[in-house]
Amino acid sequence: MVKYAMIAMIEKRIIIMDTTYYFVGIKGTGMSSLALLLHDQGLKVTGSDIEKYTFTQRGLELAGIKILPFDENNIHEGLTIVAGNAFDDNQKEIKKARKMGLEVIRYPDFLEKLIQKTTSIGVAGAHGKTSTTGLLAHVLGGVSPTSYLVGDGSGKGVPNARFFVFEADEYRRHFVAYHPDYVIMTNIDFDHPDYFTGIEDVCAAFSTLASQTKKGIFAWGEDKNLRKLKSEVPIHYYGTEENDEFRATNIKRTTKGSSFDVYRHDVFLGNYQIPLFGEHNVLNSLAVIAVSYFEKVDQEEIKHELLSFKGVKRRFTEKYVADVTIIDDYAHHPSEIKATLDAARQKYPKKKIIAVFQPHTFSRTIALMDDFAASLNMADQVFLTDIFSSIREHGGNVSSADLGNKITKGGSVLKLDNMSPLLDFHDAVVIFMGAGDIQKYEYAYEKLLSNLSYKNN
Repeated sequence: MVKYAMIAMIEKRIIIMDTTYYFVGIKGTGMSSLALLLHDQGLKVTGSDIEKYTFTQRGLELAGIKILPFDENNIHEGLTIVAGNAFDDNQKEIKKARKMGLEVIRYPDFLEKLIQKTTSIGVAGAHGKTSTTGLLAHVLGGVSPTSYLVGDGSGKGVPNARFFVFEADEYRRHFVAYHPDYVIMTNIDFDHPDYFTGIEDVCAAFSTLASQTKKGIFAWGEDKNLRKLKSEVPIHYYGTEENDEFRATNIKRTTKGSSFDVYRHDVFLGNYQIPLFGEHNVLNSLAVIAVSYFEKVDQEEIKHELLSFKGVKRRFTEKYVADVTIIDDYAHHPSEIKATLDAARQKYPKKKIIAVFQPHTFSRTIALMDDFAASLNMADQVFLTDIFSSIREHGGNVSSADLGNKITKGGSVLKLDNMSPLLDFHDAVVIFMGAGDIQKYEYAYEKLLSNLSYKNN
């Protein structure tokens, strides 16, 4: 059996070949990233999940990692089980593994062991984790060997890595397993009402992570909850206000991206340009600049790497069908919806913006309904789909129609077998947003639009 101490040596390229890492829930965003990282290190990796296609599975397939349907008969001697956060010990494969005496390692515990041999940088926050993690991994990876786990299903293990960049998820306090060197905290907001009792509970979770951080915290200065944060290590605030240690000024947003000047206190660090849209991406970039500054990375190299970042999966991912721009985005919280619509307005200021939103979980829809309506009303026209439930929910006393009744810019509920209402819009931007299976609606619309376009030619 592979012991934790041996696992922690993986980053030093000591490969353990006498076990196969079996991932229960291998298509999960973090799990698929970790599977790819271990595969890069030469380890044997396989796993199980639902048979339905998810956007994370293609990377696993391209790496040659076998994905099995959930089945207790998959479990046999010689496996080390990596258990996804979505599954408890009653899951049939985990249950059998424990009965057989196989080692079962929870995802956060495994990751905590991996990060110890590098300069580790976690990215936490109610929103913006994946985009910031991806940007940080890209920028640092361009100047030094960097291993990373991004919450879009991307992962990479680099021998003798200087940095380890990873997404630190607050849900169910999973991130309290980590003791990183640095943490970026993009914001604190109330989410996951199925677990957190309120904003005070969320703040308490972030305080725990702060107390376990070894060198420093980089926090968005305009977040009132982050300003209240207490820590024994320095907290470096970034933002656009005078009292921020790292400050972006002279921000210019165009249809090509954004540019801004950066100061640390009163010292000018330079002008930076990013091919990204939305105010949130200026802030994400500022966090990356601040971390790299403290790690003494040449800022000219940082400028160069920022220019070549192309984004992460399911975050403002664009395609063009007929005369329509279709954007796919993971936004499933009011703050994320606002950020996505803001980015779309920046890049397409003269086009009509159509939002197609799939509410994600009944508990979130009930808890944040008024905020959802307010953020969605930033679009020119809004459509909804039925609520996508999680495996932890079995229904709820709310429907998408209830949310639609609060929306002034439309709010009608689309059905998968009739996407024709979207055909009324031409030379427009249609944004599909959600964390569930919103892509099936997107693909149905694309097919309808393509067929109609073909017949008209």
